[in-house]
Parts: sequence; C-alpha cells; structure tokens
Amino acid sequence: MTEPVVDMRGISVEFPGVKALQEVDFRLFPGEVHALMGENGAGKSTLIKALTGVHPLAAGEIRHAGEPVSFAGPAQAQAAGISTVYQEVNLCANLTVAENILLGREPRKFGRIDGKGMRRRSAELLARIGLRIDPGSVLGSHPIAVQQLVAIARAVAVDAQVLVLDEPTSSLDVDEVAELFRIIRVLRDEGVAVLFVTHFLEQVYEISDRMTVLRNGRLVGERMTASFSRIDLVSAMLGREMGVLEEIEHRSGNTPGEPLLVAQGLGRKGSVAPFDLEVRAGEVVGLAGLLGSGRTEVARLLFGADKADSGRVLVDGTPLRLTGPRAAIGAGIAFSSEDRKAEGVVADLTIRDNLVLALQAARGWARPVPRRQADELVAKYVEMLDIRPADADAVVGTLSGGNQQKVLLARWLVTEPRLLILDEPTRGIDVGAKAQIQKVVADLAADGMAVVFISAELEEVVRIADRVVVMRDRKMVAELGGDAGVDDVMELIAGTVDEPAEAEVVVTPIDKAVAS
Repeated sequence: MTEPVVDMRGISVEFPGVKALQEVDFRLFPGEVHALMGENGAGKSTLIKALTGVHPLAAGEIRHAGEPVSFAGPAQAQAAGISTVYQEVNLCANLTVAENILLGREPRKFGRIDGKGMRRRSAELLARIGLRIDPGSVLGSHPIAVQQLVAIARAVAVDAQVLVLDEPTSSLDVDEVAELFRIIRVLRDEGVAVLFVTHFLEQVYEISDRMTVLRNGRLVGERMTASFSRIDLVSAMLGREMGVLEEIEHRSGNTPGEPLLVAQGLGRKGSVAPFDLEVRAGEVVGLAGLLGSGRTEVARLLFGADKADSGRVLVDGTPLRLTGPRAAIGAGIAFSSEDRKAEGVVADLTIRDNLVLALQAARGWARPVPRRQADELVAKYVEMLDIRPADADAVVGTLSGGNQQKVLLARWLVTEPRLLILDEPTRGIDVGAKAQIQKVVADLAADGMAVVFISAELEEVVRIADRVVVMRDRKMVAELGGDAGVDDVMELIAGTVDEPAEAEVVVTPIDKAVAS
C-alpha cells in the first residue's frame, strides 16, 4: 500500500460549549474513492473544514504528502493540491464556462488576459473529464449537473491531488449521477484521491473503495467497502441506544379511525419519488430512514411547504388544493420542522409570541389574537408540556433546546390540528424532555389525533408508531406493522432484504384545479 496523501491523526475541533470532533483519525490514499459516512451532526463537514483550514484544530495533526501542514484557509489548501466542490455550486452563472474554470488563474499575453489561450486551456480540462461543452458558452445556460461538472474541472485545474466532493449528487438524476461517477473513476485512475460525502447508500457501494464512519464527532471505524455489509454500515452510523424512553409504552395494537389524509402518487422531481400514503385518525405513522432518504421531503409535500409536481392529497376523501402551508393549516394539518432554529421558534420573541404565531397565521393578521386568549393558551400548554421557565414573557432564545422544542410543539397544538407532522421533535434534547414529548404524542393519538412521526432514532420510531414507513434513497420502500423491530427496519434501510410487494404507484401530473 502506498503512503496516504492525507493523514489526519487525533483531530479535535471545538466550538463554544461543543466538541464537534474528538480525536478522529482519517487517511486518504492516492487513486481511491473514499466515502465519509455519518448522520447529521456526525462531524463530516467539520472534518472537511478542518482539513481545508476553515476550522482551527484544538488537537491533532494533519500530514499532506508526508509533511505536517496547517492551512490558513481553502485557498491555501487548494494551492497545495486539495480542492473542494460543495453541494451548492459556487460559480458565477453570468460568466462563461472558461472564465469560471480559470477565474483568478487566467493565462495572460502582453499583460492582458489571453482569451484564446483561456478557451484552449479550458477545453483541455473539459476533455480530461470527458465533458463536451463550448468553453465560450455562458455557465448559467447549462443545467445544474453540468455546472457541477464544470466546478470539478475548475478543481482539477490546479493539478489537484485530492478532490473533496461534498454531497455532489443531491440534485442530480440517475443519468447525471452516472456521468459524474464516470468522471470520478477517470480521476481516480489518474491517481487523484477522491473524498466522497453522500447519504445515498446505493451510490456509496457503487463508487467507493474505502469508507470511514463518524458518529457524534467520533471515529467509529474505517473499512474497505467490499468488506463492510450494508447492515453493519447502517448500525455503525446510527448506533444502538437501547433503553431510551422505556417508560413510553409501545402503541402497537391501537385501533385507528377512518382515513384522514391520503396521498396518491405524490412526488416532486429531484426531491422524492411518487408515493402513496394513508394516515388514519388516532394513529402514529413513523417515517424511518437515514438522513437524505426523503423523510423531510415527504413531510414538506404533505404540508405544502414544497409544491408537488405529481399526484394529489385527499382529506376526508375530498381532494385538497394544497397551495401552501396556510392551506394546510386551514385543513387541520400542522408541521413542526426539524430545524427549530431556522424554521421553528423565533429566538428573539417571547414564549407567548411564539406560541400564538401559527394561530395568528390561520386567523389572518387583520384579526389579532386577543391578549387574554393568548395568556390562557400559554398557561394551558406551559402546564401540559412542563415548559420551563413557566413565564409567558421569557425570551425563547434563552430557553434550553428541549424547552424550545416544547414551545414549537405547543404552537401547533394551539391550532387544534387533526394531523400533526413532527420532523425530528426529540433531536438534540435530553432524555427527560424526550420522554415528555413522546408521552404527549402518545396521548394525542389516543385522543384521536393523527400523527406522522419522523426520527433518526429507530428505537423511538418503532416504540411509538402503529405503522412504520421505511424510506431509502428518496423512495418509500416498505411499510411495516406495529410489531416491527429495529432490526427489521434497519435491514430495509440497508437494502439487505427484499421489499414487500406493493401496488404500483401511478404518477400523474398535478391537476391545476386540484393542486397538491
């Protein structure tokens, strides 16, 4: 085996109050595709940024080509032959392909930019990766997949020894992914070391030679891909935190009511494949899958936060014209986002103001919620959810993560929804707060509310859900009953067992009169 081109030893990165990486080792060899795996918050992006000089090290050492290095930033890392292409293409759409590839490194002639030389050099770089486009064409005239390949051409223009690809396939279709993989193999065969970050298991096993798994900022292990079974990989990524929330009784066996919401062939290109889903009153339907499997995308389509381009949604058997979240709220659908900071609580507002936001949106801003009603609602839900401090005027940004999550849940309960969609409601909070939130969910379902419950922690999904819908690679692949165990779900996520036969999902364009 050759010496690693990148050798990171004992890497620790800390932020105020957070240990993002703890003594992580990572090796990258020339001529290999190395997948960096882990769930959200595992430390993948932090490790990349530590390598490229974005984050300083609290401890550890980085060696590049055998020599200790400490880059001051991405530009210095790139000059040393380590190039990164991020999920979002950071190029200039209004410039030509050639100008983007050689931006800042334009060939010059007599002190001026050599336009012909620039197009010729760009053509050589494009030919190297087999991309046949006009270097003089405007970058913005090409689809996102081509723009991403141009970003790769720019990255290798500096004779890169290391190419870091951070979620490069998230917005690509099957054919575009195949073209990207062809180019990755070309570069690998030339001796370039490729660090590949993705959440798609199928792609990992198709393209990678080796993989490293992180979990909660720590190294789980490094293995050759061929010797790492999918079920072992999923187990390594998720961990097995058994015993959490044991006091919550398994709800399997609860008798649900009539179908409340039915999705038929609902889908969005590039987001999630068309799916059928039925949610009945008084039941909890769990959505299980790895990050990037399509769980959140399903939730956003059901709430109208994203617009579907196929299928429809019916509520009580009647097609719903789901034009956006306000229409969903009007139909009795509530959605608590996984990102409570960006899409959930408003940190600078009080508990009272946060709690009545959704109700105010449903009423319209011309009909403000009376102060007396707001105070009564706050008192009710602060007591029900044990929100601390029990002060309506407390600023939400000063509350703990668990109490912020309770405020967000209370906001939607105030609207008295018939269907409550919860996306990662217990992530990042302590066990006590988890127990309280899950008990509330169980009680709500027992009282007749329909709940869609999304969580990366499979133990809590199978414990609380009456049915578990399994997602993989942005598709619904199976549905399991309430007696399903964690191992059953993990095998389906990993794709190691045959998926149950299901009726074919009929994909139909959205009806303009009945948008869903």
